Amino acid sequence: MSAPLLSPSRRLRRTPFSSGVEAAGVKAYTVYNHMLLPTVFRSVEEDYHHLKQAVQLWDVACERQVEIRGPDAGKLMQMLTPRDLRRMVAGQCYYVPIVDETGGMLNDPVAVKLADDRWWISIADSDLLYWVKGLAFGYRLDVLVDEPDISPLAVQGPRAEALMARVFGDAVKDIRFFRFAHFDFQGRDMVVARSGYSKQGGFEIYVNGSDMGMPLWNALMEAGRDLDVHAGCPNLIERIESGLLSYGNDMTDDNTPHECGLGRFCDTQSAIGCIGRDALLRVAKEGPVQQIRSLAIEGDRLGLCDRYWPLCTPAGEQVGRVSSAAYAPDFGTNVALGMVRMTHWDAGTALVVHTPGGKRGCVVQEKPFN
Repeated sequence: MSAPLLSPSRRLRRTPFSSGVEAAGVKAYTVYNHMLLPTVFRSVEEDYHHLKQAVQLWDVACERQVEIRGPDAGKLMQMLTPRDLRRMVAGQCYYVPIVDETGGMLNDPVAVKLADDRWWISIADSDLLYWVKGLAFGYRLDVLVDEPDISPLAVQGPRAEALMARVFGDAVKDIRFFRFAHFDFQGRDMVVARSGYSKQGGFEIYVNGSDMGMPLWNALMEAGRDLDVHAGCPNLIERIESGLLSYGNDMTDDNTPHECGLGRFCDTQSAIGCIGRDALLRVAKEGPVQQIRSLAIEGDRLGLCDRYWPLCTPAGEQVGRVSSAAYAPDFGTNVALGMVRMTHWDAGTALVVHTPGGKRGCVVQEKPFN
C-alpha cells in the first residue's frame, strides 16, 4: 500500500527555494513551522554519505525568524532564556533554550544579535512568535515583535567554505563558529553565519527577501558544479549520530533543559529576569531524574521511529523511551536518542528497546557517536 500524500494548501507554505528543491528531485517532505521541509532527495543513506563528502544546499526557510526590535529588546530576550546574554555582542549567535514559567522547553533556537536593540530568534518547530508577542504585551515592553521576510539557506559539508568563498568572496572564511557577518549579494545585504544543523561544518545564509531565494540558490549551484554540490536537507542519520536534538521529537515542553542535556546553556544563577528561573533553580539544585542519552541498538536496520519506543530493563521495567533512531553506516549499528531514567543512564548500561518489529538489545553510550 502506498503512503498517504499531503494535500497542499495555503496553510502549508512553500518557500523561496521550493522550485529549486523540486527541480533537484526532492522525494519527500515534512511540515515544519507550517512550511515544507525536504527530508529525502536520492535516499536518506545516499544523502548521508554525500553530506559527509561534498557540499549540499539545504532549504531550511522553515527556520522562521522571530524579530525583536526596540529599546527593551535585550530585556525581552533575557526573559525568554536561562542563558545569560549580558556578554553577547552584535555579530554573535547563541544556542538558547527557551523556557516557560515551569522551566519547560518551548523551543531550542539560535539567537542572532544584530544590535543591542535588534535580535532574531531562528526557531525550531513551534509557534514561538505568539509566546514572545504575549510577553511583550503583558509586560508592556517597548518592542516590536514580528516575522520578517528572512529565509535561511544552509550550505553544509566539508566543501562548504570553498563554495561560499566563490559566491561571497574569501572574507567569508574569516567568520568564526557561531559568528556572523554581512555580505552583499546582487545589491542585497545578507547575514551569513558559520552554523548549521549538522556536524559537517558549513554556513547559514539569512536570505533577505523571498525574491532573492532562487537567484542565490542558482548562483551557489552554478558555482559548485565541480565541487559536487547537491540539494540536500537535515539528515536523520547524521543528526542522530551527532547527538543533535529535534524539538518536538526528542523533547517537548514537558522537559527541562537539564533533562535534554542542555544544562551547560543555563546560567540560572545569573540569568536574572528569565521567566522560568525559579523553577530551573530547583531543577539545578536537585538534578534531573531523567536525561537524553545516545544509544546503540542491536540487530538489522530499524524502520522509521515515528512514535516513542519503550525502553526497558532486561526484566521488563520501563525506564525510558526512544524518540529517534536510524541505521548509521559509518558506525555499523543502529543509533538512537532516548530519554533515560537516572538509575539506568550510565554508559554501558544494557537495556531493551520495544520496537514495532520486536525487542532489541541496546547499550547506553557515553557520548554521541560523531
